[in-house]
Amino acid sequence: MLLMATLEPMTRPGRTDDRAALRAAREPGVGLCTIVGIEGSFSRRLGAQLAVHPDGAITGSLADGCLEKQLASEIAQARGSGPAVRRFGAGSPLIDFRLPCGSGLDILIDPSPDRAACREAADRLDARGPAVLPLAAGQGLLQERRYIPAMRLALFGEGPELEALATLAPAAGIEVEAYRKDDPSALSLGRRPAGIAVDAWTAVILLFHDHEWEQALLEWALDTPAFHIGAQGGAEAREMRLERLADGGATPAQLARISSPVGLIQRSREPSVLALSVLAQVVGEYEALHPHG
Repeated sequence: MLLMATLEPMTRPGRTDDRAALRAAREPGVGLCTIVGIEGSFSRRLGAQLAVHPDGAITGSLADGCLEKQLASEIAQARGSGPAVRRFGAGSPLIDFRLPCGSGLDILIDPSPDRAACREAADRLDARGPAVLPLAAGQGLLQERRYIPAMRLALFGEGPELEALATLAPAAGIEVEAYRKDDPSALSLGRRPAGIAVDAWTAVILLFHDHEWEQALLEWALDTPAFHIGAQGGAEAREMRLERLADGGATPAQLARISSPVGLIQRSREPSVLALSVLAQVVGEYEALHPHG
């Protein structure tokens, strides 16, 4: 007896971040689907995307699998034609397809997106700059997809807290650069770091027990556009830190940029808990930077 398997669209592992579909759409034969309108609530944001490869594999994520399967079929049917907006869920003519949440989605189905525009946007992201992709959607719908570079962590410190965060963040797909106190090629007491790039999508986290290492690092960090600056330490260490920075010329506005106690859980007693606490705080702040909310 032959067993017949139903072919399902496969999501390519490790390719579900906010920019993955854009990067995939640079390649010939890859279609791009973008949420350009949402009626009600939905588990993805306006502008969320997925790419459908010629073999039916999917890069990106828009729902729990049902919508992805439908969109893979839509792209296959649309090959050879231009982009079109299709309605799914509430208000859709597809009476045999419904979204469990009861929402209505307008999705731009583009079997052949502008490859040059996709490459240009991806190149800007690779250069750690924001990017825009024009969309051929109708009036009242999303006209352009805006992107920001991926979040990055610059960690400075020592001990198990640093190691826990440096291990956890990459597991969540976050790029990490760790600079350790015991590495003289990376850090030097009382000196600002050199050759470390920090942009508006980088969080700087200090995890020291020996707080005398913080002064020069924080003075340097406050001169960068980092979206988050955090430093661990108890009440006494925090008070002395601010006094020293103020004595060194830091303004109240600059001091207000320093998040301390660091993390959402203000009394973390285990390195793993502190790492989760810090990561949750920083990811929440980064999400608030997303151009499509």
